[in-house]
This record gives sequence, structure tokens and C-alpha cells, in this order.
Amino acid sequence: MFGIVRPCTHRLTDGLKTEWMAHLCGLCLALRADHGQFARVVTNYDGLIVSVLTEAQTGVTEAGRRKAGPCALRAMRTAPVARGEGARLAAAVSLVLASAKVRDHVADRDGLLARRPVAAAARRVARSWDKAGARTGRDLGFDTAVLVDAVDRQTGIEALAGPGTSLLAVTEPTETATAAAFAHTAVLAGRPGNAAPLAEAGRLFGRLAHLLDAVEDQAADTATGAWNPLTATGTSREEARRLADDALHGIRLALKDAEFADGKLAHVLLAHELRTSVDRAFGTTSCSHGTPGAGQGPVPGNPYAGPHGPVPGNPYGGDNPYGGGGPYGGGGPMGPGGPMGPGGLPPQFGGGAPQAPKPRGFLAGCAMFTWLFCTCQICCAKKYEGPWSRKKREGCCYDCDCGDGGCSGCDCGDCGCDCCCCPCDGC
Repeated sequence: MFGIVRPCTHRLTDGLKTEWMAHLCGLCLALRADHGQFARVVTNYDGLIVSVLTEAQTGVTEAGRRKAGPCALRAMRTAPVARGEGARLAAAVSLVLASAKVRDHVADRDGLLARRPVAAAARRVARSWDKAGARTGRDLGFDTAVLVDAVDRQTGIEALAGPGTSLLAVTEPTETATAAAFAHTAVLAGRPGNAAPLAEAGRLFGRLAHLLDAVEDQAADTATGAWNPLTATGTSREEARRLADDALHGIRLALKDAEFADGKLAHVLLAHELRTSVDRAFGTTSCSHGTPGAGQGPVPGNPYAGPHGPVPGNPYGGDNPYGGGGPYGGGGPMGPGGPMGPGGLPPQFGGGAPQAPKPRGFLAGCAMFTWLFCTCQICCAKKYEGPWSRKKREGCCYDCDCGDGGCSGCDCGDCGCDCCCCPCDGC
């Protein structure tokens, strides 16, 4: 279950948590119903947003829900799940984009895919997913060729990109694909006036997805020599953050221009949770209710921090012989940036920068997904390792404790909404 919008269920109200799970399960079951059991491996958090947007425009109807039987990922409980054209469109989009991801892994000769027989089998799977997604898309009046064309152009654009190339030129194919998918939800919902603002929201969402993936993978890509858009174009993380913040603002403006029957969940995912995703990728925090993060002001109770910077005489200030932060922190000789590495240990004793685990190949990832799926870790584990990326994930049903009252990253105060979308005081 990959994707950039991974809301902690502790931050969602009970009603929104139920709705979110209904769309997640609805996407999974739509894949099974139309394309078979194996297709369920492409279930992802971002794909369900297509289903959410469709229902946000039509409102929840009796025909749009059904009761699903017990499932291991729901701790063997029944639940209402989304069904209908929105879930099927989400399934078609997920299949085509997953097919593109498989072809990309084959082209890069990742893991087992470096072997010809395995690569040939993966190509057959990708072709079958392309055809299945196109078949469902035709049933819904959506031409998936725009997605395939965007993916095919991506390889050529990356081959030509170099220092000085605009990062937005690299993200354009992803933007085009997501814009088309978001806009078609307006067609399915019978609200043609929403097509333009939702296309804009989709374009910026695609930009964010590409940017955050590049930011999160940059260190691992550098270590393995893999291509990364930030490194290839010479784009700084500061510029990437500026583009991400601009995209967040643009998505909020686009959502305000669209008409929804019940847009609360869509707003929470695309306005609030996207902000959390950006902060997570860049290692910052923006919640005014929780503990300040980097650049967010002094920590309450710090006797050496003033409202505008270090207090004069602070023994751990920026002019002490160990650098800022303390005798073993900051950029001093004993700190993480110094020659001794984190904790003051020399590199040969583990003091060097931690190495990110190498991603698994396609088939190895599928095997690990099957194991995680059958042992319910994807649903119930506090933390598990992503089957393909090997990044740390949280079980989608795990009732986590965010550590600050459940409002971490809620960012309630800066979009002017009164959606009461999260349990922060004053939202």
C-alpha cells in the first residue's frame, strides 16, 4: 500500500476514519472483482482519492455502499465499503500506473528483474494490467491512453534532463496523468463544472507525489547511483520545498472552486494530510498545537532559548567550541556533521551516516507483500517494512498514539476552514 497520503487514523474522527477505510477496502475489492485476486497488490493510498473525490461530488448514496464480508486486514470484521464508478475508476488508474512502475523496474534491471526470464514474466504482468485498466476505463468513458502516454514520455524526459533543467519539466508527465484522473471524477459525478478545478488539483497533486518521492529517495538513490530528479537537475531541497508549498496552496484554492455534496474527507486528505506528508518528507512539522519542529520556534521550558534566538551566555549556543546544540550535537567536531559521526563515534564503529536499505525488486516485493498481507501486518502492525521500498510504514488500522493529543500536523489554522476535521481545540 504505497502512496504519499497516509493519514494516521488517530487524527481522523470516527466518521472520517470509517469513510476512509470504506474507500480503501472498496478499491481493493474493485480490483478483485474486475481483475482477479492478484490485481489487489496494486491497492494504494493515493488511488483511493479518486474514489473519494467522486463520492464527495455525488454524496454518499445507498447504492454507493455495500457490506463486505470478514477480511484479515480488518481483523476479520465486516464493514461498509465503497462501490460503483468511483472505486472502479480508482482501480483502473491504479492498474495502469502500477504497470508503468513494473516496466520502470524492468528497464532499471532492479533485483531479480535483471534476470531475463523474470523480466519477461514481469512484462507479461504489466501488459495484462495495461489491458485490464484500459478495459475498465472504456466502460467508464475514461481513456487510459493519456496515462500510458505520460508514463512513456517520462523516460525520454529523464534521459534529457541535466543540471539547469527545470524540475517542473521532469514532473510534467505525472502531473498530466493525475490531472486527467481527477478531472474524470467530475464526469462520473455529473458535475462538469468541477472538471477544470479538479484537473488543476490533480496536476498539483501529481507534482507533489513526484517531488516527495524524489526527496524521500534522494539519499538512497545517491548511494546506489540511481537516477533522482533533484540530483540530476541540481535542484536544492529548499527549492523543492518551495515548489511543494506552492502546490499545497494551489490544491486548496482549486478545492474551493469545486462544488461538493460532502467534501469533508476530500478536504482532510488533500488539504490537511497532504501538508503532513510534505512535513514528513522534509523532516519538519507545521502543527501549531504540537511540539515545534525545526525552524518552528523554541521548545517550551528550554532555559537557554529566547523568543528570538539563543539567550546570551547560553553554554550550548552557536559560539561554543562544540558547535550549536551541545557538546555532542550540532555541527561541532563531535556532532553528526563532524568527523566523529553521530554520538561521537568514529565511522568504523558505526558512527557514520546510516545507510538506507536497498529497495526490493518487483517479485521479491510481491512475495513480501503476500507475507505481510497474510500475517495482517499491513493492517495491524505498529510498524512494518514496506514490501518494495523497505521504508517504515504504519498499519492502516493501527490505533496509534501520535504523542500530542492526536493533532500532530493537523495545520487547522492556516486554510480558513471550519471543517472540524481533526480533534484539535479551536479547529
